[in-house]
Amino acid sequence: MNIDPAPELEAFRLEVASFLDTAPTPAILEAGRKTTSIFAPFEAVMEWQGMLFRRGWAAPDWPVEHGGTGWTVEQKYVFAEEYGKRDLPPLLPNALRMVGPLIIDLGTEAQKMKYLPGILSGEDYWAQGYSEPNAGSDLAALSCAAVAEGDDYIINGSKIWTTLAHKANRMFMLVRTLRSDRKQDGITFLLLDRMDFPGMTVRPIVGLDGVPEQCEVFFDNVRVPQSARVGAENDGWSVAKHLLKYERGGGAVSPSLRRYLRMIRDAAATTPGPTGGLLVDDPVFQRDLGALEIDVTAFQHFELLAFSGHALGDDPAFPSINKTVSAELTQRISVLMRRTAGIDALAMQLAAFDIGSGPESLTSDFELIAMPYYLNSRATSIYAGTNEVQRDLIARSLTRS
Repeated sequence: MNIDPAPELEAFRLEVASFLDTAPTPAILEAGRKTTSIFAPFEAVMEWQGMLFRRGWAAPDWPVEHGGTGWTVEQKYVFAEEYGKRDLPPLLPNALRMVGPLIIDLGTEAQKMKYLPGILSGEDYWAQGYSEPNAGSDLAALSCAAVAEGDDYIINGSKIWTTLAHKANRMFMLVRTLRSDRKQDGITFLLLDRMDFPGMTVRPIVGLDGVPEQCEVFFDNVRVPQSARVGAENDGWSVAKHLLKYERGGGAVSPSLRRYLRMIRDAAATTPGPTGGLLVDDPVFQRDLGALEIDVTAFQHFELLAFSGHALGDDPAFPSINKTVSAELTQRISVLMRRTAGIDALAMQLAAFDIGSGPESLTSDFELIAMPYYLNSRATSIYAGTNEVQRDLIARSLTRS
């Protein structure tokens, strides 16, 4: 795909740039500067999603009839590029990018009417109830059970590493409704329309960065209606695989990676080098930053091909390739961020992450986020399927082609 300076595309770029330059509040921009993972500070990013919703731009990839923009592939990429040039928080993925498209594809009409408006506006946020204490990468080994009783399911068990469950008001989850020799059978996909069912308990977990972003969720005879099911009973594994194409191969990633590279280069321009002068002029730093810029550019071209209707985008291995490469680039960038920030990255200033009310950071925003970003990036090669599993899927795709 060629993003050329066609007059109508340049006019669109100016329209996007004007809105992104003027609409965000100071708190939203602060949240963007202090984002240390794919999950931005919750209250600020949901406020920002509401502003994008009112502008009609919250879900560029959704069908127009469900609130999408109707943009061309080129317009979507221009929007992603302009977004990545600014200190804007990434919209949270679970609702807009994952369960929303799934409901559009596989949900009943009643589910679409009930859930899509709140997902789009940001009124509702969804936690993802997948992993369990004994079922992480081997997700099909899950044991959280749902037993049919009349028109309901009775759920017992637990989930873990459930991101932002303490902030969410809804959850999509996998439960076991049948014991089978093949563990992928007997799994059912449910939509929970509240997080305060009797018998349901959410317990935050403090992460390496000191922030309680992940949670445990416990179910003790929690009763939910069978109308919460997506797809057929015991066929939830195929529903979950359908969702994975959105989780692993969602929107363009390279513009946000370029933003972090710009942050590194800007910080290096004012940081002393190891042998005198500035870090940005150090040959070793230039080599490492240059290698990353080359690889991010290559990944950008990969994305452009896939998103422009090239056969690559229809390859079943594409989501796995996209997820693996973006995860490893994120980790490499986080290492260089930490190196660039140096000893100033070691101060864990948790209070400074309180958007709009926290004390001023003792360091620059770059130095403030460098270590938390590095720590959070360790998980990118684990969540949504480990990179080792992704490589197996890629290899299997190659043997079938």
